[in-house]
Amino acid sequence: MSVGGYAQSVALAFGDLKWLGGEKTLQFEFSYEDMQVGKMSEAEYVEKKVTEYNKKEAGRGDAWKKAWENDRKERFEPKFLELFDKYMSEKGITSAAEGAKYVVKVNTNFTEPGFNVGVVRRNASVDVVCTVVEIATGNKVAVVKVRDASANSFWGTDFDSGYRLQESYAKAGRELAKFLIKKAKLK
Repeated sequence: MSVGGYAQSVALAFGDLKWLGGEKTLQFEFSYEDMQVGKMSEAEYVEKKVTEYNKKEAGRGDAWKKAWENDRKERFEPKFLELFDKYMSEKGITSAAEGAKYVVKVNTNFTEPGFNVGVVRRNASVDVVCTVVEIATGNKVAVVKVRDASANSFWGTDFDSGYRLQESYAKAGRELAKFLIKKAKLK
């Protein structure tokens, strides 16, 4: 069970949402280009964590790095789509691997992994930019930005950064869906 954390915002940065009327499916692609993690680049963050963990226990940093990379396909992206579909399916729209007219390119440009050491904690959060492209023409039709998508475990048992970030991606997917429903006036 997760609950909302800090205030997040969702905004249309480019285009309009007229294209969404009548659509039944949307394809999704995920990327992590030029992502900042906290106050450093992702490469700097990963190098720092691998070094720290390997000093504590041989191989632990390497295992952490593998999980950091694998969590994207195994946890973050599926959770984003699960919550997106949960809300959008009520309006007759779902994510699909193929056959859609539009692709939503979701790029994570900021990640705050947060922490939980029992008595002190910081929520994880992500910022994503969702660029909608018409597949046949390659034309960009809209850009929606989701900032500070943050969620945490109700019971405070989110000691794993992968779990904390998974819940943040779920929140981002949910907030994107709710925004599209409201702004495109989907019935």
